[in-house]
Amino acid sequence: MTTPAPSSATSPSSAIAGLPRLLFLNYFRIAEALAYAVLAFGPPGLEWTRQSEPLAYGVAVLYLLCALGLLLATRRLIRHATLAVSGMLVLDIVVAVLASTTMHDARIGIAMMLAVTLSAGALLLPLRLSCFFAALATLGMLGHTLLGSRRGDTSAELLESALFGLAYFAVVTLCHVLGRQLRASEALAEQRSIDLANLAQVNELIIRRMKTGVLLVDDANRIHQINESAWMLLGNPSAEQRDLGRLAPELSRRLYHWMTSGKLDETATQLADGVPEVVPRFTRLAPNDDSLVLIFLDDTSLLSRRAEELTLSSLGRLSASIAHEIRNPLAAIRYSAQLLAESHELSPTDQRMVEIINNHCGRLNEIIENILQLSRRERSRPETLDLGHWASGFVEDYKLGNDLGIDSLRVISSGNVPVAGMADPQQLQQVVWNLVQNALRYGRLPGEPARVMVVVRHGEHGVPILEVIDRGPGIAPKVAAQIFEPFYTTHEYGTGLGLYLARQMSEANQASLEYVRVAGGGSCFRLTLASAYRGKGADEAVAPG
Repeated sequence: MTTPAPSSATSPSSAIAGLPRLLFLNYFRIAEALAYAVLAFGPPGLEWTRQSEPLAYGVAVLYLLCALGLLLATRRLIRHATLAVSGMLVLDIVVAVLASTTMHDARIGIAMMLAVTLSAGALLLPLRLSCFFAALATLGMLGHTLLGSRRGDTSAELLESALFGLAYFAVVTLCHVLGRQLRASEALAEQRSIDLANLAQVNELIIRRMKTGVLLVDDANRIHQINESAWMLLGNPSAEQRDLGRLAPELSRRLYHWMTSGKLDETATQLADGVPEVVPRFTRLAPNDDSLVLIFLDDTSLLSRRAEELTLSSLGRLSASIAHEIRNPLAAIRYSAQLLAESHELSPTDQRMVEIINNHCGRLNEIIENILQLSRRERSRPETLDLGHWASGFVEDYKLGNDLGIDSLRVISSGNVPVAGMADPQQLQQVVWNLVQNALRYGRLPGEPARVMVVVRHGEHGVPILEVIDRGPGIAPKVAAQIFEPFYTTHEYGTGLGLYLARQMSEANQASLEYVRVAGGGSCFRLTLASAYRGKGADEAVAPG
């Protein structure tokens, strides 16, 4: 597979990297042109040239003007470096041959300066092109020697030209290898600098978004850096306030105590009014150096919440295992009670006792089922749902599976405007089924049928809302404050887990479930779901206009 030749156009990053080398080549060309001018316009007493001096003057002046022009145009030429350097080297070789012809006694110095020019060009050109210009320079020097053969024996000069040609090939090859290694080192250094900059940004973002407060304080008690959590735990001070002693005197006192005695006070303290208590920890940024100290502020409310979550998680697993162990003997008790109920020798009192056993076994079994359902609840898989269409299908399915009798259950949607929300259909089915079941059971006035409505509508800012409303007596405010707590129930045979499970599944779907009292009597359980167009709207908000 052949390697494609590099394009004459250069990328911006490569252009910036090659600019110093091209500047060096152009500066050296000016020095070379000045040397030619000194040789051409030297003192009359010194014979610098053997042939036509007017040609030497013209070569020196024109070359000096070209060198100045190329130096001034360096930044524009760097965008087409390969083409520009190739043209420059052709000019350098032609001028060097003419200078060697018109200033024959200085041919060795001219040939050496041409070697430097070829070397500088090899740093910017591919190897084949560099070798081409080395060959062109060799042919020019050999041609100059052959054209001057009328002066006598030129074997020594031919040998000099051949040796210079060999040197040209050697130096361009060596400089090309060095240039390739230099470009690779520059690319690696540039990539490392980009990686370090990205890593610094990532670290800064991580520290800024950490829940633990982080401050960097110097030996003058001045804050150099502070993250969002620490800023909030210090009471949201202004950006100009950097003196730790004024912002948090207690924290400054503990820092001084730790630096002087080495002992850490781990008691919780409040650094400002209206913020949680924190436990400060200190560490030096460098060993045995007190000039910079890192302060970590652990929010005790977060620690308590994490401990509470761990405790609840452990209790949940324990409850699930206990419920599973209770299930087997409970099934045996219920089965035995059912067999006992089939006996014809039981008195009415004993029949009543068996009925009580069955009722309580059923209630206990329902509690166990709810606990097991809570412990093995699957992760939600939200989908985009047309809530009006979904609610209509839910009501139809519910009526087919349950005999409503004189009770009524209907859907009220917002007309032709679709209400789209994000939710797991299976978990949404469980939540709404539980709410409808409670509404049909408890949401009725004495002696009247239950009237339950499933309302689908848009709320404030267009959020999708699904409500289950009944026209019953409502729920007392004291009771409404506790209905979502586990095992809280006002019914004789209730488990107290239905609404708790409904809220848990709602939160798993990024939705909120709340109780709203209806004016004029009745209850409303409002489920506010995540909008299906929230992500799209956010993308449009940041899209450039």
